[in-house]
Amino acid sequence: MKKFRKVLDGLTTSSPGGSIGSPSGGSAAGTPTATPTPKEIEIQETLVSENFQLCKTVRHGFPYQPTALAFDPVQKILAIGSRTGGVRILGRPGVDCYCQHESGAAVLQLQFLINEGALVTACADDTLHLWNLRQRRPAVLHSLKFNRERITFCHLPFQSKWLYVGTERGNTHIVNIESFILSGYVIMWNKAIELSTKTHPGPVVHLSDSPKDEGKLLIGFESGTIVQWDLRLKKADFRIYYDEAIHSVSWHHEGKQFMCSHSDGSLSIWNLRNTTKPFQVTFPHGKIQKDGRKESCKPILKVEYKTSRNSEPFVIFSGGLSYDKAGRRPTLTIMHGKAITVLEMDYPIVEFMALCETPYNNEVQEPYAVVVLLEKDLIVVDLTQSNFPVFENPYPMDIHESPVTCTAYFADCPPDIIPILYSIGVKHKKTGYSQKEWPVGGGTWTLGSHTYPEIIITGHADGSIKFWDASAITLQMLYKLKTSKAFLKPKPSEGRAADLVEDDPFAIQMVSWCPQSRIFCVVGISAHIILYRFSKYEANTQIVSLEVRLRCEAEDVISPSENENNPCFTESGSHSPQPHHHQHAASPGSGTTEGNKDSNPCLKVKDRMVRVPPGYQAELVIQLLWADGEPPQQITSLDVNSAYGLLAFGNCNGLAVVDYLQKTILLCMSTLDLYGAADPYQRLTRSPRRNRQSTSGLTELSDNQQSIDTDRSKSPTSVKGPGRKLSLPTDLKTDLDHVNGHCTSPTSQSCSTGKPRVPMGPEGPRLTRRGPGRPPFRKAQSAACMEISLPVSHTEAAATESRENSFSRSRSSSVSSIDRDTKEAVTTLQFGESYARKSDTLPTPCLWVGTSLGMVLLIPMSIPTDHEERMEEPVTIGPSGTVLMLKGSVLRISFLDCMGALIQSPYEVWRDLNAHEDPDRMRRRKLVHISPSSSQHTCGEGHLAVVCSEKQAKVFLMPSQSCLFVHNITESSFVLRADVVSVCNSVCLACFCANGHVMTLSLPSLRPLLDVNYLPLADMRIARTFCFTHGGQALYLSSPTEIQRITYSQEMCDNLQEMLGELFTPIETPEAQNRGFLKGFFGGNSHNFDREELFGEAAAGKGSRSLAQHIPGQAGMEGMKVAACGVVGDLARARIALDERGQRLGELEERTALMMTSAETFSKHAHEVMLKCKDKKWYQL
Repeated sequence: MKKFRKVLDGLTTSSPGGSIGSPSGGSAAGTPTATPTPKEIEIQETLVSENFQLCKTVRHGFPYQPTALAFDPVQKILAIGSRTGGVRILGRPGVDCYCQHESGAAVLQLQFLINEGALVTACADDTLHLWNLRQRRPAVLHSLKFNRERITFCHLPFQSKWLYVGTERGNTHIVNIESFILSGYVIMWNKAIELSTKTHPGPVVHLSDSPKDEGKLLIGFESGTIVQWDLRLKKADFRIYYDEAIHSVSWHHEGKQFMCSHSDGSLSIWNLRNTTKPFQVTFPHGKIQKDGRKESCKPILKVEYKTSRNSEPFVIFSGGLSYDKAGRRPTLTIMHGKAITVLEMDYPIVEFMALCETPYNNEVQEPYAVVVLLEKDLIVVDLTQSNFPVFENPYPMDIHESPVTCTAYFADCPPDIIPILYSIGVKHKKTGYSQKEWPVGGGTWTLGSHTYPEIIITGHADGSIKFWDASAITLQMLYKLKTSKAFLKPKPSEGRAADLVEDDPFAIQMVSWCPQSRIFCVVGISAHIILYRFSKYEANTQIVSLEVRLRCEAEDVISPSENENNPCFTESGSHSPQPHHHQHAASPGSGTTEGNKDSNPCLKVKDRMVRVPPGYQAELVIQLLWADGEPPQQITSLDVNSAYGLLAFGNCNGLAVVDYLQKTILLCMSTLDLYGAADPYQRLTRSPRRNRQSTSGLTELSDNQQSIDTDRSKSPTSVKGPGRKLSLPTDLKTDLDHVNGHCTSPTSQSCSTGKPRVPMGPEGPRLTRRGPGRPPFRKAQSAACMEISLPVSHTEAAATESRENSFSRSRSSSVSSIDRDTKEAVTTLQFGESYARKSDTLPTPCLWVGTSLGMVLLIPMSIPTDHEERMEEPVTIGPSGTVLMLKGSVLRISFLDCMGALIQSPYEVWRDLNAHEDPDRMRRRKLVHISPSSSQHTCGEGHLAVVCSEKQAKVFLMPSQSCLFVHNITESSFVLRADVVSVCNSVCLACFCANGHVMTLSLPSLRPLLDVNYLPLADMRIARTFCFTHGGQALYLSSPTEIQRITYSQEMCDNLQEMLGELFTPIETPEAQNRGFLKGFFGGNSHNFDREELFGEAAAGKGSRSLAQHIPGQAGMEGMKVAACGVVGDLARARIALDERGQRLGELEERTALMMTSAETFSKHAHEVMLKCKDKKWYQL
């Protein structure tokens, strides 16, 4: 523990908020900014750097761009390879593991070592990898890199340690799985084909051993050549030359015939008794035309020929449809006897595989299911029922059902929220699934001891919201909400949404959720906000609509001096808010004049009573209006507080506050007018040198730098024409930042300190300032693009210092832009109990407003406390003039008490307004206020405010507004996401920067605790979806279809092994069926085939070192032995070692006895010689 004593009072500075002149160094701790006074505060910080470690926990969703599929029929686990080098291994629900090849090369093929706990992957960089699956986090044991040949196909026979590898040159190599060393046995292409053949047969597309004799290898070449190679005799048994190219081959289990699929849409069956011509050729989907010819068909990419004891064989294949049927979806065809079933798929088929009861290829296969891997989905078809239903997928494979546009992560939720969401969501689940158990049931998983309720919310491009149960590092769908149901469907000819967004007018930009009160707000791309309440009962309701105008008129332009010298409100009685949907005479797209187009929202709210089901029910819709023939600017910030009954939102034009209990607009002001007389800067209408501004950093954040919007290369103050349309990219719409709207200047409604609240209409007051410019890039990237203009009376040195403090809004990290503009966006909002002025002695409800220029404004509110008065009396609200300042756009505002604990915002306890019993009791609001002055008997009044911007973090003491600590987070980059989170019973500030660094800072001292270069910002998807939560966890969208969860807590890293599932479980390999004497005698000698004699170093020699290079893995020798020895366990190896030691000891004892016998014999002979020569003289010898 470390104690920090910092000053509370007596701080005087020369700037509003007392923070501009404070030193800001990037030292080990935050820099104090004042001298001590007798009144001090003691904060005991318990977090140290040892409490933090960054690691990935689990990945959810469908593997992005899948390429390969494999299944272990004994362990019953499934592996999926991807184009980015990832491997997902799936078992029973909860068993979900993600592995990544370091090279990032695409996975071409996967081969399980069946029931051995190992997996072989073949990658596009011509490297084979052996993965050990006997640990919770699989690791590579061996790698083998081919240098001169490209890998095209691999085959590993069951219970064999020799892997056949086919190459692009047509050669077949053999690899020892135990040592991952190439054998000297090679089947060269020129020996496999006849010498008289003049053309190369092409790459190897198929390898398989004959079910009848394991010593016979069937090799399929792309050109149509098929060779059965006798491995013992090293010669070809037969060769087949077919006119059509071969895509796949499948054996009958008896080994007497096989089936091939071809590029002309045909299936050919070949009998081994006569290989001169095919036994049968069929075109399953080719019909005979009127002229007698077969219609041309698409290639059949794969076929599987599976037998069944009690029925006809199954022939399953993909493709083969005729070319003339345009627009047909990809199909999987199941031929069972004379019945042909065609299953249409939503996406192209990548791979499929029949699941069979036995792992032996020479037994009746008995297929019971087919796994079909699509480009964007995974389905399993039940073959045991005649209508072939699909199994219900237990994995969250539909995250990308509509492209994800935003995410939110909530840890330690109320325990009752997950069951109630599930109980309502389960009523809307699809039906018609197979009643059998999900066939991929391998591995083991148990609920860990370190679990608590977690919920992930995803917003989507079609306007849908999904709630997910994320407890215990799993993910399960709870509830789905469709926000588009609140609106009338826009007509292409009439809908104003068509002018704003071509494809997705309901796309979700951000969400705000209070788990305690269950109030839920969404912000849509059409500048709309929907407020939802939760109810367990269905109801008849009419949605209330409010319309807000945050726009200025072209003629209402004044100079900065006019605005500062003559602050006033502009009221209009015709603009009083109405708690109902506003009707307009002109249709939004009826071809009227430009003036009639204005004052209309982008979408039309349903204006009739609607029947809403249980769950989240829309209560209020707020929409921004068109003005000057231009669409409204997108909303950049949102906060809702259930205790206050208020909702606040802002964009690059200004701020609006709505009372959602009374359905009225309380405040609608431009950002400039929120300052009043406290504006620390002179604002110029526009810089004449705007085109000079550097925006090099903007292009670095694009998903696709080649197709980035050309407008982003211009200055943020550049102006575009009003006729421009906004659209989401069609390719999964991964970058919503292409939908930035046309931005005009902010509204400018001056505020008088003597009039804190003025009722304003849905269209807002008349606007008095115009400074055209670009809209905010995104909230996650620093929602504002505009900059400030410095006072001309400053000296050059002072101006330079002020420019550094204000931090240029240009994305160029090297030099501040000279151009300045009046635009200032509202980037963050936070309701809470605080002190709006230095003279305040008691906390009052306040709204903290953070802007793109690093300004923080405090707006106090007066809210009636009595329930009846709250529903009838107006809420008074008005700017206080208090301004705090930071570098860069403000991202996050949070509050701590004087003991350093996080202060939760006040909230209303959830109540069901549609409940039937005792409606009077249920109508009474129950509020929970957590006052900053609670638990502060020893340290006095006040609280701490933690404010984080793109560049720095500051801790202020309220109400004195003293800056206690300041820390410059980054100089060369900028913060994308920041949050104050609880970790290890304490709190810290977590930040994610654009350069990929994840950092944590202690609170309140702002000491750096963690700084890891984790993830470079490859695209804006990560910036848009990255979010922190309590408990040391975070998530982001790693691909358009996958959510990656990470932890930065050492405690969770230590417990991660316990939380993950086991991929391998000890299962006894099923015994092969007794073939009988006659079948074994006449069926060949497959069981007498010894591959070691043929492929081993003694017989075949060593493989060419220049052809393939062995690369040892990082899993260690013990892991190699585990994967190589298979079922031989540690006990068996110890017993063998003990026997060898005993044998060596026995041999040593025998040698010792022989030496003793020899010594005794030598002694005896020596004694005899001595006696013989004893009495002789020397000359007698």
